[in-house]
Amino acid sequence: MSAAGYSTTAVASCPVRSLSVEDTTPLDKDPAKLPTMPPSGSPLPEPVPLRTGYVKEEALGQGANGQVWRGRRVSDDRPVAIKVLREEYAADPAAVARFLREGIALRSIDHPHLVPVYDLVAEGTMLAIVMELVPGENLRAAIARGVVDPGKAVTLLGHVAQALAAVHAAGIVHRDVKPENVMVTWRGGEPWARLTDFGVAHVADGQALTRQSTFVGTSAYLAPELAQGRSPTSAADVYALGVMAYELLAGRRPFTHDNPMALLRAHLEDQPVRPAAISDDLWRVIEA
Repeated sequence: MSAAGYSTTAVASCPVRSLSVEDTTPLDKDPAKLPTMPPSGSPLPEPVPLRTGYVKEEALGQGANGQVWRGRRVSDDRPVAIKVLREEYAADPAAVARFLREGIALRSIDHPHLVPVYDLVAEGTMLAIVMELVPGENLRAAIARGVVDPGKAVTLLGHVAQALAAVHAAGIVHRDVKPENVMVTWRGGEPWARLTDFGVAHVADGQALTRQSTFVGTSAYLAPELAQGRSPTSAADVYALGVMAYELLAGRRPFTHDNPMALLRAHLEDQPVRPAAISDDLWRVIEA
């Protein structure tokens, strides 16, 4: 599975009907009634105001690179999601520069399959990204609910490929493409994907891979060149998309190891085995 030779347009153009999959999964969930992902936690006793015009109201989830809050914009009371990055990133001038540079670029991109970035917060020891608060669930949760059949998987992968094509054209590399960073809502029973968490892995550059928890969490989708310490390019995102395509269509990842170093070695040295259920057309897309 080569990242360098893989095209984001391949998944987007792959016809869903070629799968000949009968949809037997009821999808009667109203997106507005689905919980905002990550799952809501306990609300704070009092909202926490930020000097930049936002208020943090409720912790939604904790990740390796920071914490996500439900919040609102003071000027118009608009609900927002606030991703607060780990404090050590703010102590690294290079990380702050990357954060601001990529955040400004992301604010200029308007794409239907991207979660919009509204604002950046650099306040003392805090770096935060203010985004649209998306009702729905992430792709990992949708998979766990059993509502992503092969046909819908191809649709979602096409959405993510389109989003990556847009940001790559703007010179931005995501570096952390995985189901947890794809938000899914449902429109008339059909899934709609939006990619989120851009720039977080790049801000953490030089620190993330020294932390075991982050290393384990991202190595399943890590391109071989990143495992070798080479600079990230758009090919790394395309490789991660290929891993995600294999996982969605085969029901498992191409490489599975409990030991993160063994997993990285597999990405570097092994070839994924083609599952019998995957058609020739789809396998050519994944294998490219």
